[in-house]
Amino acid sequence: MGRPATKPAELRDGYYIEIRNKNSNTGVKIRRDSSDQMLRAAKEYERSKEVIILGKFKNGKLVNSQ
Repeated sequence: MGRPATKPAELRDGYYIEIRNKNSNTGVKIRRDSSDQMLRAAKEYERSKEVIILGKFKNGKLVNSQ
């Protein structure tokens, strides 16, 4: 146990979606290697969760959004 991190984590290169429970403010970011894999994962999770498509990240920055 220790002090929590103060610097935000760097995002790896890839396509990201954010998965949240319905009526929740926080979620989990999920990375996929390709756009097709990201869209398949979003379709799978949208049955029970709230899905936000973030888009492609390169060098920790958003390149484009879906």
